Amino acid sequence: MTGRLAGKVALITGAASGMGRATAELFAAEGATVAVTDFNAVLGASVADDIVAAGGAARFWEMDVSREASVASVVSAAAAVFGGLDILINCAGIIGVDKPTHEVSEEEWDALFAVDVKGVFFATKHTVPHLIERGGGSIVNFSSIYGLIGNDEFTPYHVAKGAVTMQTRQDAASYGRYNIRVNSVNPSTVLTPLVEGIAAEFPGGLPAYEEMMTANQSIRRLGRPIDVAYGVLYLASDEASWVTGVNLPMDGGYTAR
Repeated sequence: MTGRLAGKVALITGAASGMGRATAELFAAEGATVAVTDFNAVLGASVADDIVAAGGAARFWEMDVSREASVASVVSAAAAVFGGLDILINCAGIIGVDKPTHEVSEEEWDALFAVDVKGVFFATKHTVPHLIERGGGSIVNFSSIYGLIGNDEFTPYHVAKGAVTMQTRQDAASYGRYNIRVNSVNPSTVLTPLVEGIAAEFPGGLPAYEEMMTANQSIRRLGRPIDVAYGVLYLASDEASWVTGVNLPMDGGYTAR
């Protein structure tokens, strides 16, 4: 198979739905062999099955990114089955509670950070040795525009994404010597299944929700998962061989204004 990722092996966390699924499907279409991983076994297995049915190469592993033993086991198994790893996509995440700092409980804070921050840490920790063995590779983390700027909502999530933004820069600085590139995508609101559910309950439905959420954007529409997946594809591919330490806003111009 030819394509922009021909011959590459990619492990994607949070690949059962939304931007993770779009990325997995796009990577497979571009020639990558994809280790589809997610906490949701039913949806994750269906993604891998759909990729194979479409002529791609994929296999599903159930993985809980908040548990290091789970991550270590799956990364090791995927590398063994596929003969190594070239790409890690850290997409798994949850949004957590919508509370300001003084109202957040320790349990709420820890539950969010266990997935959104420790998940990136664990997956990177256990994948890097395989990338070093391969002679290099690419890691793309999913952060957010709220890993770059603040607002008055979802404080734990935004602080966590700030950590992911900094982890990206730190790991880019650390692993360049091994020809490992580390970048992040930092989207604004994207029309994932989660957001579709929120929009459906918004007064006026999706059109009103989209108008409200894109009021500060130059391009006045919500992102689609494929919009972000193409940015991830570029950063993961050899086309970006001189690009590392970048936090790429994919936000319809939100942070430009």
